[in-house]
Amino acid sequence: MTIFEKPLPPPPVLETERLILRPLVPVDAPVIQRRFPRWDIVRYLNPRVPWPYPDDGAIRFIEICQGEMARGEKHHWSIRLKDGPDELVGSINLWPDDGQSRDMRGFWLDPEFQGRGLMTEAADRVTDYAFRELDWPHLWVSNDDRNLASARVKERQGARLVAFEPFRSVSGDGRRMVWLIEREAWLERSTEASARPNIAAHKAKRSER
Repeated sequence: MTIFEKPLPPPPVLETERLILRPLVPVDAPVIQRRFPRWDIVRYLNPRVPWPYPDDGAIRFIEICQGEMARGEKHHWSIRLKDGPDELVGSINLWPDDGQSRDMRGFWLDPEFQGRGLMTEAADRVTDYAFRELDWPHLWVSNDDRNLASARVKERQGARLVAFEPFRSVSGDGRRMVWLIEREAWLERSTEASARPNIAAHKAKRSER
């Protein structure tokens, strides 16, 4: 059995400087139903997403998520601001490499909260969890090549663009960008990033002398 064939543990609550990522639960459905069904969000997603979005779409989605988490197939988190944790503003999910799809993570964020680096912050925390706690050796991620905001998240994460492939999204036929993040490179990058504040602090102390 490979590491990707092992059932996932129950998804933990994850935190960042500004965010709380909590496993999706049924009470999240009304907020998803209100925030998610927007063309700006769904147009570049997989065509499995129903559009127009049905009135019970969020409830059915949560039911699917609950089953996948119970079987250890996927993790599904709500994205919440620490200064407003009672209501989700987006969602992020994670699943093992199936050896074929070259895709292991997905996310969406209410446009009202975009442009603030929140999605990168959530993606970084989930990526760190995949490598440090699940010990995965790599993470495949992808996006419609017209979804420039999603591509920028990958770029900021240091993902390596490896291919363009035919892709059908909710908005029609196009291409997807396939990216690879490798554990060793991620951990090295994280170590370097954590060392930078210490270097800056050391320089500041020296300048005060």
